[in-house]
Amino acid sequence: MNATPDSVFKAVQINKDDDGYRAELVSLSRDALPDGDVEVQVQYSTLNYKDGLAITGKGPVVRRFPMVPGIDLVGTVSASSSDEFAVGDEVLLNGFGVGEVHWGGLAGMARLSSDWLIHKPAGLAARQTMAIGTAGYTAMLCVQALENHGITPASGDVLVTGANGGVGSFAIGLLTKLGYRVVASTGRPQEADYLKQLGAAEVIDRTELSEPGKPFQKERWAAAVDSVGSHTLANVLASTRYGGTVAACGLAQGAELPATVMPFILRGVTLAGIDSVMRPKADRVEAWRRLEQLVSDDMLNGISHEIGLAEVVDTAGRLMAGQVRGRVIVDVNK
Repeated sequence: MNATPDSVFKAVQINKDDDGYRAELVSLSRDALPDGDVEVQVQYSTLNYKDGLAITGKGPVVRRFPMVPGIDLVGTVSASSSDEFAVGDEVLLNGFGVGEVHWGGLAGMARLSSDWLIHKPAGLAARQTMAIGTAGYTAMLCVQALENHGITPASGDVLVTGANGGVGSFAIGLLTKLGYRVVASTGRPQEADYLKQLGAAEVIDRTELSEPGKPFQKERWAAAVDSVGSHTLANVLASTRYGGTVAACGLAQGAELPATVMPFILRGVTLAGIDSVMRPKADRVEAWRRLEQLVSDDMLNGISHEIGLAEVVDTAGRLMAGQVRGRVIVDVNK
């Protein structure tokens, strides 16, 4: 359905003023949308860790107010002045500062730059793309980084930290699908069955990695996907085998890296930094092409669950309290 000038839609909006910092469900008009050359009727968005930080105010994510959060979205183009996208095209977006400096996907409508959008892969339904979202897309970038550095299933175990989170869950599923043996690190050992259902061959408690450790330790894994940072990443590097690669994409434990150069210069370990926010469009298209090939309904159903827009603020609080596992899909029209 095409948008009309008097369209009204629901959105989660964050404000910071004399009344404090707050996020709430509001009604907005199409005229309130920010500038952009493509207008999208949003079908689904997601609730990521960064969205949780923005909505709860627990991290300095939002840099302009008022702000509509939501770093992911999928929907149908309802108006366009871009040569790349036409009315009726199905498009998706991950990152590019959306939900931080430009209104994002937790709303019924969005107006965006065509530079940020890609066409939705034909083999994935709209809901599936948001079950994947930035978490799955980031996990795919991490897996590609390991592949690009010569890590194969024959290389040995691959560690995944923050295993119960969105990136971790997808990393386990993707690596398993590609034939790797995965070791999952989690702070929720009661979720071991869930992680093994995703494909983890072994589950370890995060306390093995989260405390200060020696700068050079016994070789344990050929590679790793780390979304935790801080002491965890330092210990992961110190325990990576000769010639291994660690793909780092998060800082759930902290932004500091209390490590030494020893793993790099004595074992030839590679630390591959993974940015998903400003990734060039060609890289995005390739990552989504791989996801279209590898992701199954069984994987998505095990990782994700759906909520409505009215549940977002409450769920964000539970997400930040570590009470939400896997992926949260948001049907913005509920």
